[in-house]
Amino acid sequence: MKKNIYLSLLAAIFLTASLFLTACGSGESDDDRPYVVATTMMLEDIVNQVASEFVRVDGLMGPGVDPHVYRATPGDFRALERADLILYNGHYLEARLSEILATMPERTFAAAEQIDTALLIEAFEFGGNYDPHVWFDVTLWIQVVEAVGNRLQDLVPDHAEEIASNTVAYVQELESLDEWVRERLNQVPEERRVLITAHDAFSYFGQAYGFEVMGLQGLSTQSEYGLQDVSRMVRFIIENEIPAIFLETSIAPRSVQSLMNGVRERGGHVELGGELFSDAMGARGSEEGTYTGMVRFNINTIAGALE
Repeated sequence: MKKNIYLSLLAAIFLTASLFLTACGSGESDDDRPYVVATTMMLEDIVNQVASEFVRVDGLMGPGVDPHVYRATPGDFRALERADLILYNGHYLEARLSEILATMPERTFAAAEQIDTALLIEAFEFGGNYDPHVWFDVTLWIQVVEAVGNRLQDLVPDHAEEIASNTVAYVQELESLDEWVRERLNQVPEERRVLITAHDAFSYFGQAYGFEVMGLQGLSTQSEYGLQDVSRMVRFIIENEIPAIFLETSIAPRSVQSLMNGVRERGGHVELGGELFSDAMGARGSEEGTYTGMVRFNINTIAGALE
């Protein structure tokens, strides 16, 4: 009898705890502030920078997560259902989430799609019409910050003035960051300004800061690469005496390793320049878990390996 009562108590405790964890992970809370869900860490960080006092925010994708192949979890669906506002990048970055987000037009905001398309890089071979990796040009990301700030003011009109002020302050910080990026990269000799990574995510970086950018895979990590692609890249590395190539935190290292092996087999030499944050940032709570910290880390890694 006592054993049955004990087991019943354990079951009740377990059920209560499970319901509590489910609620906490899907937007349910006693906190009555508007609830925002952001797909990527970069967008989540904008909310934290300009409106963290006035809204609750959850991010779907964490460190090391590749948005091109991300599949929504049951917890994600619950969070999306309860969200007052869903921020996503757009331009088909969140490929497998696109159909889900399309069913919620009144609550979604495609942040990168607010940028004038004249400033974007066309990519018709991709799932969308434009390259979605706009955050690698700090000046373009400033436009995203301003657009998200305006949308959050609409969401929380009682605190619109404070959010507007926070947005202006953050934009000024990003303007200073862009100046620092240019100064730091000027230390890299022009003939060494070639960035080779696993996938073609850094085109906006190259366009903004004067680098030739090459990726073994295409814009999406869903694209395949073959022996001819590896051979062509290996030949380029050797002929141009590229000193370093780079890994990405959200992509398995095998593609970059295949390049290094190919260079070595042909008698060449190339260093591993380090690991860059591409489609995701660092751990939440770390310096690299913020947009500014991620950018500084990437730039120091690139410049340090190539200069």
